[in-house]
Amino acid sequence: MAALKEQVGEVLLGTTDEPQLSQLTRAAFLKHAQKDEATGEYFLSEDAFIEAVAPESEDYHKIKRYQYGILFQVADRERKGKVNIHDWGVFQNLLAKPDAEYEVIFRFFDKKGTGYINFDEFYDTWKAHKTEDSLPFNWEAEWATLYIGSKKNRHAMTYPQFAQMLRGLQGERVRQAFLHFDGNKDGYIEPTDFQRIIRETASHKLSDYLLENLTTLCNISVGSKISYANVRAFQNMIQQMDMVELIVRNATQKSSDGKITRTDFLNEAARISRFNLYTPMEADILFHFAGLDDPSGRLSLKDFARVLDPSWHTVSTLGATAIADAGQKVFATTKSIWHDILESVHHFALGSLAGAFGAFMVYPIDLVKTRMQNQRSTGVGNVLYKNSIDCAQKVIKNEGFRGLYSGVLPQLVGVAPEKAIKLTVNDLVRGKMTDKDTGAIKLPAEIMAGGMAGACQVVFTNPLEIVKIRLQIQGELAKNVDGVPRRSAMWIVRNLGLVGLYKGASACLLRDVPFSAIYFPAYSHLKKDFFGESAQKKLGVVQMLTAGAIAGMPAAYLTTPCDVIKTRLQVEARKGDATYNGLRDCAKKIWQQEGLKAFFKGGPARIMRSSPQFGFTLAGYEVLQRSFPMPGGAESDASLEPSVGLEEATAPLPYLRSRNALKVILDLDENFGRPRVPSGQTFRGIPGFGGKQA
Repeated sequence: MAALKEQVGEVLLGTTDEPQLSQLTRAAFLKHAQKDEATGEYFLSEDAFIEAVAPESEDYHKIKRYQYGILFQVADRERKGKVNIHDWGVFQNLLAKPDAEYEVIFRFFDKKGTGYINFDEFYDTWKAHKTEDSLPFNWEAEWATLYIGSKKNRHAMTYPQFAQMLRGLQGERVRQAFLHFDGNKDGYIEPTDFQRIIRETASHKLSDYLLENLTTLCNISVGSKISYANVRAFQNMIQQMDMVELIVRNATQKSSDGKITRTDFLNEAARISRFNLYTPMEADILFHFAGLDDPSGRLSLKDFARVLDPSWHTVSTLGATAIADAGQKVFATTKSIWHDILESVHHFALGSLAGAFGAFMVYPIDLVKTRMQNQRSTGVGNVLYKNSIDCAQKVIKNEGFRGLYSGVLPQLVGVAPEKAIKLTVNDLVRGKMTDKDTGAIKLPAEIMAGGMAGACQVVFTNPLEIVKIRLQIQGELAKNVDGVPRRSAMWIVRNLGLVGLYKGASACLLRDVPFSAIYFPAYSHLKKDFFGESAQKKLGVVQMLTAGAIAGMPAAYLTTPCDVIKTRLQVEARKGDATYNGLRDCAKKIWQQEGLKAFFKGGPARIMRSSPQFGFTLAGYEVLQRSFPMPGGAESDASLEPSVGLEEATAPLPYLRSRNALKVILDLDENFGRPRVPSGQTFRGIPGFGGKQA
């Protein structure tokens, strides 16, 4: 029993269990390994190792794929030019450590495995990866001697000391490079010199957009040169990219139009930052680069992405990535009418399945609701049921349990396209009215999308409702009125004709338009504001079901008067019952003969039916969207580098740590991992790993 409960809990709430690391390690090794014919042992060559640690989905624009060969030197402990299963296991275990990034680099320089780094050996390795035209760096400068001692008093570095030195190395490289170009010592350098400094020290961390526009930094102040203060402010900003993005995200979310000014940024920074204050110059630099294409001073998240995101060149729909609703996200990012049509067909199919599921789950409640609404308060013998519970009991007693499902077949057949068109139209309109830059949609647009969805569904709803209602009522008539024949759904359709099938359509519109206009925005805001759904957080089935059920309560009850009028217009009147000549006449006679309370007959049953039905339907719809995405419909998001820094990367942690280790080691020099070429020739990469044959 306990095992069953645990399985049900996993299905409803999800699970975080992952395969054992040892199993993953062996599988990854064997996938790329080759067999040594002499010894029979499997091993990885350097190329095969790179294939294993640098998946094809990586964005090799910033860190070249061949540079992962640095990690091969760490894994190849015996320097044999091959990595066996034991070496691979040790390397993968190393990547699982919380400080793996720095320990990988430490082992790269600790060639003898002593646990210490001798400066001379470190210097030789560092120098071997530099080129003749690299920026100079003085290891005898005061900053370096604080870590390694002076030339006469060198000391070996422990792992913690070495890691801390690397932490501040990039800043020192920039400082020394500035001094190198500041020939007359006036504290200014040329914009082209600044561009070269940043390109050689930080190009592996910055976007192409930022790198291409570095020379424009001179425009934030008077004059045509760049001061050391400008350089330090720029460096401080790029070192705080993650924090800057958090501030920008918070500020843009609070803005009514998703755009912020420099003042908004500094105000939000004051609320969030406790130990770090941004200077006016740092804010000026951020807004300068983010606003190169928009001089208005009011910038959106997409504007900042060009600065904050290292892989910005691959981003096409930043705003849409913030949309949590799967359907809305699809329609917000489609590029052509044909793609919209294919997506609509796909969503229509999923909506049909979800709609049929939701309708079947609550059909008995719907039957009780219909019979309660059709019950007239006037006339002897008309009051058959005291309340909804009494109605359900009498249906089971007089007609059996199957009586609760009278008319279910046409309901399932009809509800599929009905719910599908409602869900698809809502997604389509929301997607098209969503701001592509911020991923936000205004409340009036949400209400309009819901209302349009409700209006479109009436094409299917009205015929379905009139057939279903007459099937639901005839079981009651058969037990209480002699000689009443049972009719099939097809007989009712033929008898009514096309015009008769749309009897009460105006009342159906009056009910379904406000229902959807209330329901969909309420559902969306409950998921986002109450349950915390976002592009990074996906809700479980229970949470979606709860949000759908809660959103259905006000939508169902507030539209009950319209539903009562629709039911009275569509039910075949019994002998002696009042007949109605349209929407206004029906409402007038109900008011005169039965009073205000009659408009809310079956209201509780309607809540009990509509609320869980739409909960089941929308929860099922979203689960189906996630489980069965349209083939080729969504762009792959398998890159190790997330579109924006604070979005959680989905790649396995060892891959991320491999990449992050390379980011740190490239702080030493951009040429690490790049093979040396003869003087006068240009390195163009390794064929097969992002390079071309020279």
